[in-house]
Amino acid sequence: MRRKFSPLSLILIGLGTFLLVLAPMLVWYVEPRAAVNPIDIDTTAVYTGTGSVFDAGRVETVPGQNITVTQVVRGDVADSERSGTAVWDVTTTVDTDRSLPAADPHDALEFTPGRWVTDRRSNEPVHCCQEHPYFEGEAYLKFPFDVRKRAYRWWDDSLGAPVTLRYEGTRKIRGYEGYRFTGTVPATRTGTRLVPGAIVGEPQRAQVLAEEWYANHLIELVVDQRTGRVIYAQVGPRRTLRAPGGEKDAAVLLDSPKLAFTAATQRDQVAQAKSESGQLRLLGRTLPIGAAVAGFVLVAVGAVLMVRGRRDPGSSGSSPTSFTM
Repeated sequence: MRRKFSPLSLILIGLGTFLLVLAPMLVWYVEPRAAVNPIDIDTTAVYTGTGSVFDAGRVETVPGQNITVTQVVRGDVADSERSGTAVWDVTTTVDTDRSLPAADPHDALEFTPGRWVTDRRSNEPVHCCQEHPYFEGEAYLKFPFDVRKRAYRWWDDSLGAPVTLRYEGTRKIRGYEGYRFTGTVPATRTGTRLVPGAIVGEPQRAQVLAEEWYANHLIELVVDQRTGRVIYAQVGPRRTLRAPGGEKDAAVLLDSPKLAFTAATQRDQVAQAKSESGQLRLLGRTLPIGAAVAGFVLVAVGAVLMVRGRRDPGSSGSSPTSFTM
């Protein structure tokens, strides 16, 4: 006795089985390989605010100054491909109205170059490829993918050490919701600087190796949960000088209660977060669910057609679409 199956039923079952296999592959194989730090990054983030700035020409701290911080991040594609990591060159400039616009970033009030090297999947620091300074922590220019509701160690370049940022719920930036993290930095000695003694209250000494101190009133970062992209950043840096062994600040180099992403930077970061998060959601959720549902339906329909296959009482031969019982 022979039952002849419709070619359509076999096609449906084969296609459905393929989709059922594809669904977990998208979740466990494809999506994790898409969630990697880019190597061809080229972005600029701008912070603005007001505060006090030391004027070297007037040899005094001037309050109420407009302050602009510009951070440019560019990927070194060649070094990234060679090392299998994400190698990003970072320049940070601090300007007042007097130094803007600057034809050369070295003309800024402060100019700080750096090189950040990370594992492309975990976002952990990788110490190679002329990295400088020596970074530690879990986050700096971005957080790891799939951000959790817990504390993270964020690298503070001015401090030269990681700072613990606590999870503080969610916040919407330009209508887009992210995870909010906050922290502070107490006054901490970070180094020394040779300055005229008069600046730190010792006019009788021509030069003094003054102590540099740093604090941060508030660090607030709002982060896209899926990609780890920072869509809003606010810092409150305070940098001062003290006489050697002094217990009080003798001169304020920079003090701003709030330097935050400009509206343009917020819009740009949110737009990129939406795009990148949407792509990962498509690979890790939308397509797998769609493939699983479609695969189940196709297999079910193919099975029904197969069960309803009609008996063929005639032919004694078999064909590629026949099944002998």
